Amino acid sequence: MRGRGESAPPGLPWAVAFQEGVAWAAKGVLDRAAACFELAVRRNPAVAEAWRNLGCVQVRRGRFKEAEGPLRRAIALRPGFAEAHNDLGCALRSQGRLEEALSCFSRAIELDPGFAEAYFNLAQSLNQTGRTEEAARACLAAVELRPDWAEALALTACLSAALRRYGEAAEYARRALALKPEMPEAHNALGLGLEAFGELEAAVACYEAALGLSPTFAAAWNNLGNVRVRQGRLGDAARAYRRALGVRPDYAIAWNNLAHALEKQGAVEEAICCYRRALELEPGFASAHSNLLLALHYAPALDREEIYAEHRRWAARHAPPRMEVGPRETDPERPLRVGYLSPDFRAHAVAFFIEPVLAFHDRSRFRVVCYSNVVCGDATTARLRALADEWVEIHELADETAAERIRADGIDILVDLAGHTANGRMGVVARKAAPVVVSWLGYPDTTGLETVDYRLTDEAADPPGEAERFYTEELVRVPAPFLCYRPPAEAPEVAPLPAARRGFVTFGAFHNLAKINLRVAACWAAILGRAAGARLLVKSAALSDAGARERLARLLAEAGVPLERVEMRGHVAGLRDHLGCYAEVDIALDSFPYAGTTTTCEALWMGVPVVTLVGRAHVSRTGLSILRAVGLQELAVTSESGYVESAISLAGDIRGLEALRAGMRARLEASRLLRGEEFVRDLEEAYRQMWRRVCARGG
Repeated sequence: MRGRGESAPPGLPWAVAFQEGVAWAAKGVLDRAAACFELAVRRNPAVAEAWRNLGCVQVRRGRFKEAEGPLRRAIALRPGFAEAHNDLGCALRSQGRLEEALSCFSRAIELDPGFAEAYFNLAQSLNQTGRTEEAARACLAAVELRPDWAEALALTACLSAALRRYGEAAEYARRALALKPEMPEAHNALGLGLEAFGELEAAVACYEAALGLSPTFAAAWNNLGNVRVRQGRLGDAARAYRRALGVRPDYAIAWNNLAHALEKQGAVEEAICCYRRALELEPGFASAHSNLLLALHYAPALDREEIYAEHRRWAARHAPPRMEVGPRETDPERPLRVGYLSPDFRAHAVAFFIEPVLAFHDRSRFRVVCYSNVVCGDATTARLRALADEWVEIHELADETAAERIRADGIDILVDLAGHTANGRMGVVARKAAPVVVSWLGYPDTTGLETVDYRLTDEAADPPGEAERFYTEELVRVPAPFLCYRPPAEAPEVAPLPAARRGFVTFGAFHNLAKINLRVAACWAAILGRAAGARLLVKSAALSDAGARERLARLLAEAGVPLERVEMRGHVAGLRDHLGCYAEVDIALDSFPYAGTTTTCEALWMGVPVVTLVGRAHVSRTGLSILRAVGLQELAVTSESGYVESAISLAGDIRGLEALRAGMRARLEASRLLRGEEFVRDLEEAYRQMWRRVCARGG
């Protein structure tokens, strides 16, 4: 009996050596198999199958370079040898020679259109080159040829998830797991599909199943972190991201997501460092760079020049070559097709401001098309969709494809409502998909892009002569405010002033924790120090997380805020209950340098006056714009001492607060902030002026 490591006897006929090689290969004794095939090709160099088997064994041994020669000999002997082309592709792919490998797999498919394995290998290689759409098509072909191939189903699920086709991802993952339950990548893909449709606990179970099978599966740790963020378990999310980074320290996506979790906890400086680390590892990571831009606005130490420079760096690094789109017809007065682009056509702050616009557009002069980047819509999505003339889902479309769709739809003016915020489509905006591109509403700063022609604002938010140099866009100012608000129908009635029955004033701050910094907390400490018996209610969804509460408590204590007079409140279910919390608040305190917009409107609608500190930049001046519109400009102050004095003055006049509260809704209803039809006429005139300028230039 021959031992496993011995060479094949030299006297064996080639056919016997070949058959022994096949037998040893089937048993996994690859050294012995290789020796047999080498003997076979020496004895009979004209047998293509022997050369191919020798190459296959070398691939299995990890000797990819050594596999090339035998496989090429097999192809030379039999040019139509599809299996040898496929095997050569595997050898080349394993050496990182992806384009050569793609050619081999494609040739194998050309020779044998029913070759499922070649389609699967083609899909893997295309995915490695970033051609995800093509990879998905190739893998689907493999599945159609072999419907019970678990690995191909799992890869199809993964590719579908990467393309944001989450329903398909879940379907293929379930099919894969029914055939082979021990596939961690299929559990992970199923989790992505479930998570996209809000089935968070089921998604957690999938990620945990994947990690049980493969504890070093970094992507599953990352995805588990993402679900924990959505569940408000920010500390658990951060721990999951750190586990992912423990496995893969160069995992840029996990650095980005860790930054997001830290930012939601209020750890802004640490978050900024993590975003920068993600960009160091992956300089082309455009969404991480956008996240960094937004985070910079929370940091009091940074000035406008630095933030503007970072926006320009984003454009220089990520924007594709500029493409000009001329008007279809240069008639300045014809009806215009206006497209609104947003990931926030759902239960989101932006919806309160875009809904009246969609409702009041003059359909004789404007046709409204909404480009929705929402994966899973809700009741708000349905309501907004009913107000649009056309509705186009783009969440599954690549940036260039979405831009091509907008061009094909003949949009005259494209209005981006998100900028550098979560799930924004700056890659679409940067491609100049319409003759006129406008930035408005969702983002408090420049896009940094020369392809965006205009930014809609007002004189209060962006004072003429001071703001222009910090924008790549031309500023177009509408009569203040630069937005109109639709109060939520489910809002409860204004409650009586709580101070009147309690005997003390309650200040409220219902902010994203990233907006609360040491300077803000110091002002709150000064206010509580002077307002005898006053309380502070800080409400934020993130405060459901123990780590976020502890961090905020440390910050407030460091600033001198007496914690025994502070209540922290986390997530409450439903908008009505959220707004109902204002029944416990007498005076709202705005954040700075990042001021509130939706929070200011909500507080006012619930009868609560808002004290805001006005800064130099738009991000610090939205409160002024809103308060000026409702006749409460005196509550917008220009110094931290003024902020404290304004709050103390309000707190010292209980009767005045009662009267202000009782008349607040009538005040808002009479103001331009809620006069949607009037606002939209001015908005439409701004659009018309933009269009006339395009036509005057001849496109």
